[in-house]
Amino acid sequence: MKVKLNILFLLLASGCEDQNIKYDEIKDSVKAYQVELVNNGITGSNIARLYHNNKIQFTNVVNSDKKEDKNINDDSIFPIWSMSKPITIVAMMILFERGKYNLEDNVSDYIPIFAELKCKSNNEIYRCKKDLKIIHLLTHTSGFRYYDKGIGNLPYAETSYVTLEDWINELVKNQHVEFEPGTNYVYGISQAILGRLIEVLSGDTFFGFLYDNIFEPLEMYNTKFYLTDNERLIFQPLFLKNWDGTKLFSNNNDELKYNKNSKMHFGSEGLVSTMNDYSNFCEMLVNNGVFKGKKIIDPKSIEMMTNPYTKKRIEYGFYSGFDYGYSFFNLQNPILDGTSSSKGIYGWSGYHNTHFWIDPKKKLYCLFMTRTTPYSSDIQRSLRSSIYSKIN
Repeated sequence: MKVKLNILFLLLASGCEDQNIKYDEIKDSVKAYQVELVNNGITGSNIARLYHNNKIQFTNVVNSDKKEDKNINDDSIFPIWSMSKPITIVAMMILFERGKYNLEDNVSDYIPIFAELKCKSNNEIYRCKKDLKIIHLLTHTSGFRYYDKGIGNLPYAETSYVTLEDWINELVKNQHVEFEPGTNYVYGISQAILGRLIEVLSGDTFFGFLYDNIFEPLEMYNTKFYLTDNERLIFQPLFLKNWDGTKLFSNNNDELKYNKNSKMHFGSEGLVSTMNDYSNFCEMLVNNGVFKGKKIIDPKSIEMMTNPYTKKRIEYGFYSGFDYGYSFFNLQNPILDGTSSSKGIYGWSGYHNTHFWIDPKKKLYCLFMTRTTPYSSDIQRSLRSSIYSKIN
């Protein structure tokens, strides 16, 4: 009886804490920052959403009202670039749960061309001595980086090859990795390669597998690798720096073409999505792999893919205190981070400044979308400061 009373007290105390959270103040604080981003010429129109206490607490839309920009809503379509990676990782974990592979399997067991992988050391190119394993592709320890030109350059590859299989064959023949697989870390195109591995493991197309196992059950019907003609008319323009340092909106800077007839679908950065769609993905992660009663992924798989694996500061401006899982950042030292964020939050961002994070302890997610360059990790960091200063 005493144990039951203690549990009841803890539940009531937790409920009181939630009731004391002033979401209106958080909403106003986040919106003030969103307005600041527009007024300071950092972003164009932008949208932010906070989910906590089992529901969406608010969605803020701030439109720039500039002639060249577009007004947005929660169904506006954005390129999400590297926020495609977490979706690809979830697909891989679904296949892992089905027993389709082991983490330490050689990639060449499924795609034989990888037995010919070449490494680089001291300006020498040679046949790699170590095998490329699936875990290396999951954790950016494969040695494949981002490439400025040639076969490894994804915008070039998108328009130069018909299928992921064709591209992979040419990639391995003509592109070396930066080190022996598994011996170092470099952020790159590993998840694009995983797209082809998913095809081999599942017997389906990459997009077909994503649609059947993630997009359809999560009601993510506007998340895909292509745009229709009508969607191109409303596709958010890119807010970018001009040659003279000023910023302008452009509809002609789509590095990826999002061609409906193409099968060159890159799991590392190829998807477009919306606030509503990606929110469903985040809600599933917050709720231990379940969305509206449908199990998408096991909680153990979420733990595997989000726990720290690579003890190395993440590139592209993430701050001290973060380690790296399977294409997710994970905050391990909140003091170094300095935003009062919870230890163990995980998430990722995209090249054109889409950002999200999941807080598994507080059952919270925040999602932000805009389309602007250059990329800035300050956006996510400032959002976290605005929220955690009032929610802790």
